[in-house]
Amino acid sequence: MARAQRPDTPPSNSDDAAPTAPAPSDSLTGPDIIASYVKTLPLKPGVYRMYDETGEVLYVGKAKKLKNRVSSYAKSGGHTNRIALMISLTRKMEFVVTDTETEALLLEANLIKRLKPRFNIILRDDKSFPYILIRSDHDAPQLMKHRGARKMKGAYFGPFASAGAVNHTLNTLQKAFLLRTCTDSVYEGRTRPCMLYQIKRCAGPCVDLIEPERYGELVDEARQFLRGKSNALREQLQTDMGEASEALDFEKAARLRDRIRAISAVTTQQGINPEGLEEADIVAAHQEGGKTCVQIFFFRAGQNWGNRAFYPKHEADASPEDVLTAFIAQFYDDKPAPSLILASHAPGQGDLLAQALSLRAGHAVEIRQPQRGSKKALVEAAIRNAREALGRQLAETKSQAQLLEGVAKVFGLETRPERIEVYDNSHIQGTNALGAMIVAGPEGFEKTSYRKFNMKGDDAATNDDFAMMKAMLRRRFKRLQAERDQGAPVPGLVLIDGGKGQLSSVMEVMAELGVDDVPVASVAKGPDRDAGREVFYMTGKAPIKLPMNDPVLYYLQRIRDEAHRFAISGHRAKRSRQIRENPLDSIPGVGASRKSALLKHFGSSRAISRAALADLEAVDGVSKALARKVFDHFNE
Repeated sequence: MARAQRPDTPPSNSDDAAPTAPAPSDSLTGPDIIASYVKTLPLKPGVYRMYDETGEVLYVGKAKKLKNRVSSYAKSGGHTNRIALMISLTRKMEFVVTDTETEALLLEANLIKRLKPRFNIILRDDKSFPYILIRSDHDAPQLMKHRGARKMKGAYFGPFASAGAVNHTLNTLQKAFLLRTCTDSVYEGRTRPCMLYQIKRCAGPCVDLIEPERYGELVDEARQFLRGKSNALREQLQTDMGEASEALDFEKAARLRDRIRAISAVTTQQGINPEGLEEADIVAAHQEGGKTCVQIFFFRAGQNWGNRAFYPKHEADASPEDVLTAFIAQFYDDKPAPSLILASHAPGQGDLLAQALSLRAGHAVEIRQPQRGSKKALVEAAIRNAREALGRQLAETKSQAQLLEGVAKVFGLETRPERIEVYDNSHIQGTNALGAMIVAGPEGFEKTSYRKFNMKGDDAATNDDFAMMKAMLRRRFKRLQAERDQGAPVPGLVLIDGGKGQLSSVMEVMAELGVDDVPVASVAKGPDRDAGREVFYMTGKAPIKLPMNDPVLYYLQRIRDEAHRFAISGHRAKRSRQIRENPLDSIPGVGASRKSALLKHFGSSRAISRAALADLEAVDGVSKALARKVFDHFNE
């Protein structure tokens, strides 16, 4: 059976791989090349990939019967312009056979998300979502926010649409269930209760102010609440509060009252009424201007846990149904689907898609397009959100296009730049030197294209800004020149942080590499480094100054500042890593035990670096040969 969930590059010669035709001749057309594969393909489910002449993946598709599906591409006529272009560009294909069409769909979604083929609908900006975790690997389970891989033992609840949504729920859980949120190291070091205990947000298990059995009951109640059992829990607490009042234990009754209020607050203050909806995602699409916005709302435990907008990449002729099909398959590729997905449009092959999500999630998943009632009202509310979000996005895109046209006018470019690359560097007296490139275009900052350049060795004199900039541009454009024929994106404008000197040094590199068709400009800070008084330089042109209130100036300042932010953050991260590193880690033969022995004997790495050879040899567990290695490392 093919491993559909998390495939590596599929094998070309395995039981799961379809036979591959010999490499076709360069003289063959796309349909001829595709036809050469058909005779070797089985009538079995699987996934196919189409490549162009440079080896770039053009398209990933799945089929119930590979032979029939691929043969349809070899026929002349009957294709849309997009499919016809894809076929004409195809120079190679690869195949993976699966046991079922469901597995093929899962594999297809994973490959599309990972490879981002040109002709597929692609989910963009798929950042990780926050979850709430109640750990189970400690005697006093910790309540915490979690992102990333689920390596810790415990119960995970989510996803939440944003950090704000998860923080709001965490705040409620602290008030209602008094679970600790501190780390294990803080927990172990407490000798008296912290402020959270004083303000009634923690039961104080660290200093035994609550019995372990009772704390365990609070943990179970929190799990019930996050699983949607809030009504039953609230009724039980109300009963307990009544009993405490009758027993004249008014302090306990007051604590229970506060917990009931906290639970009630989170179940009543919702942006969209989730009544009768315990666990579901609402997925709604709206199309306009050749673009689509997909809004997804998360409902868990009978609560609205927020929403997020996505803008999938697709061709202009893609229908809402096609977009939602691709979105749902890719979105749930790395996260479990809820038991119910309410969609604004019926996805193609909805039953098959539901089967695939059920297989991945480990429970039944239903995809439904509601036609009436409260669920339809929820979907319509999500469509309104999608419409408004897309309207804002289109307005921003239009504004961005006008700004790019203004940039072209300022710098005398023939056309507006579709890709602007901005370069900056950061270091402290030459240490931890790092160069940075950010990219801006018609849709704003293209963060997936950002790059960092480590400056070390003979690459540049790292205390010389001119040399650093030259080294960075040389590496970037040397690679671009090699990849240009393969369709690598070429910037319509390069903007560097600096004055005439920086510009001259960069132009030397461009001349050296033979790059004469990429406009380069530099931006120098004005007198007293005042924003708004910047001066722009281009070779062979007079210095350019823009009016203080010019929108193009604001735009250029913003992308310059983004490059500076990216460079500074990268430099700080690099410096932090160096601070955390111990020089002993780079000495062969010094493992954890010998490192511990040396530090215990001398007290610090600095003391070890200054130690005499005889002193190093005197350390227990350190041989003369190792002592010589350590000594030579610090005394080269």
